[in-house]
Amino acid sequence: MQFDFKGRKVTVAGGSRGIGRAIALGFAKEGADVSICARGADTLATTRSELASFGGNVHAASCDLGDGPSVVRYIGEAAEALGGIDVLVNNASGFGLADDEAGWAAGFNVDIMAAVRASRTAMPFLEKSGAGASIVNISSISGLRPAARSVPYGAVKAALNHYTTSLAATVARKGIRVNCVTPGSIEFPGGTWEQRKNETPDFYNSVLKGIPFGRMGHPEEIASVVLFLASPMASWVTGQILSVDGGQLLNA
Repeated sequence: MQFDFKGRKVTVAGGSRGIGRAIALGFAKEGADVSICARGADTLATTRSELASFGGNVHAASCDLGDGPSVVRYIGEAAEALGGIDVLVNNASGFGLADDEAGWAAGFNVDIMAAVRASRTAMPFLEKSGAGASIVNISSISGLRPAARSVPYGAVKAALNHYTTSLAATVARKGIRVNCVTPGSIEFPGGTWEQRKNETPDFYNSVLKGIPFGRMGHPEEIASVVLFLASPMASWVTGQILSVDGGQLLNA
């Protein structure tokens, strides 16, 4: 599937590694001007260089997406650097796995409130964008089923799914589409599943056996769906929660 995002201005909140990096590179490859943010300076610089190789306008900034003022500042800087925002992708996660105060705080501040704050701050720019303005939230299949191993993570992802549909209903009259992708288990260098494969191979293999396709997903497979949802090909799609999991939910 070929996309054309030439002249489009895309902001990826949480875009230096893994799924976020693949999404940012996917848009840049198809001609978009792209802004990314992250906390890690090294991965941010590396991904910025990769994005620049496609020739478009690139902006990258350090940002703690769990901090409200930092999110607002980043979105404003991204809009200024790109000349607006046509597409916003909310990808960050605090990975709040432990059922304690820290786990809940990490999930709430990053998975939910970063998306809320970024979307709210970007809204004036999306409204000016005209036809084709789009928000895509990255959630998880953990938000679609009980998550006994990671109660806070599943709960905040479920809230993000609900926020997606509510926001879609709110801004539809403005011509802005809002959708959500819920990935299954995605493996990439330095990611959670690579870590679990090395540290807890029995658990890793038990999850792997539950995926009908017999493998973990790749970040690029999530990116392709995000590009579709942000493209004119999905012009009649809004308020949808789309699982990209290799059939993992089929065995839930």
